[in-house]
Amino acid sequence: MQQQDYYELLGVARDTNDADIKKAYRKLAMKHHPDRNPGDKAAEEKFKDIQKAYAVLSDKEKRAAYDQFGHAGVDGAAGGAGGFGGGGFGGGGFGGFEDIFENIFTGGGRRGGGQQSRAQRGSDLQINVQLTLEEAASGKEIEIKVPRHVTCKSCSGSGGKKGTKPKTCETCAGVGQVRIQQGFFSIQQTCPNCHGEGQTISDPCTDCHGHGRVRETKTLTVKIPAGIDEGDRVRLSGEGEAGLHGGPSGDLFVQVAIKKHAIFERDGKDLHCEVPIAFTTAALGGSIDVPTLDGRVALKIPPETQTGKSFRLRGKGIKSVRAHGSGDLLCRVVLETPVKLSREQKEMLEGFQTSLDQNPGAHAPRSNSWFGRVKQFFEDM
Repeated sequence: MQQQDYYELLGVARDTNDADIKKAYRKLAMKHHPDRNPGDKAAEEKFKDIQKAYAVLSDKEKRAAYDQFGHAGVDGAAGGAGGFGGGGFGGGGFGGFEDIFENIFTGGGRRGGGQQSRAQRGSDLQINVQLTLEEAASGKEIEIKVPRHVTCKSCSGSGGKKGTKPKTCETCAGVGQVRIQQGFFSIQQTCPNCHGEGQTISDPCTDCHGHGRVRETKTLTVKIPAGIDEGDRVRLSGEGEAGLHGGPSGDLFVQVAIKKHAIFERDGKDLHCEVPIAFTTAALGGSIDVPTLDGRVALKIPPETQTGKSFRLRGKGIKSVRAHGSGDLLCRVVLETPVKLSREQKEMLEGFQTSLDQNPGAHAPRSNSWFGRVKQFFEDM
């Protein structure tokens, strides 16, 4: 029986490029795949024929032989040693429908391409630094030491000794991939000899041992912007790992952590702190000094201030790196109970409490209201 022309099977012209051949094959394979046509023998045979055609036309050498000699030039090439019917579609021969097509259309790994695709971007790096709250608020310049791979100066990144050139890989002929036949599926995988590079180095550089990169530690100066916060990163473009085969370097990210402060807690642009005040200051009012990142400021405490009251000092927080203006400082006053009282001091307080008890509702409205609610609670029970 006369075999059908492979180009006609895929519905493409003889001068069609590889991408369009792959596109046509993918469309037809999805249409006639047995998983989509259970029990349809005609679809199964059509799918096998499509596989044969694509196995030849997707390979440059086989396609050239087919164009020159027709089927006689590729007899046995499409099927391989295992033929096209050995795998079957059920049991353990193949995985699921999606798994099969993922392998077919991605090549089972990264694509090769020889010299044109050898250049690879270097990896990004990250280094962690810890700053004080004051340093984060005002910004500063710091020096960091970064161990990384850099391009080998001896071979300029080629991996070979000076004056030598990489050779085309004999296993994959410079493509970077090899084709493996599994039943009637032809799957591409990364070449095990050149690891997808398409080239091999016969006389490696003695400094980098053929890798094209060497390890070194570089000292960098990093400018930390004012207002940087916990978890923020500073990016240094091109200061990561050197690329391979002329590829660009990766970036370096400086990850910032803020040390715990003895007085302040940060919330975005705002700062919070607790300020202990004496009983007499809370009752009579007064002025106390409170710390800020810019120095001390006077905080006016009005008479009859209750514990837990917060006072806002505007503009005494931190300048944000993402917005205009500075945050605020919120001072939460906490009433401090006197300790280690002398007998005389205790007697004075007892006398003072006796005077308050003569009219408790006037001097302790919150306590009076609370005890009233408690009394009502027990009466309702």
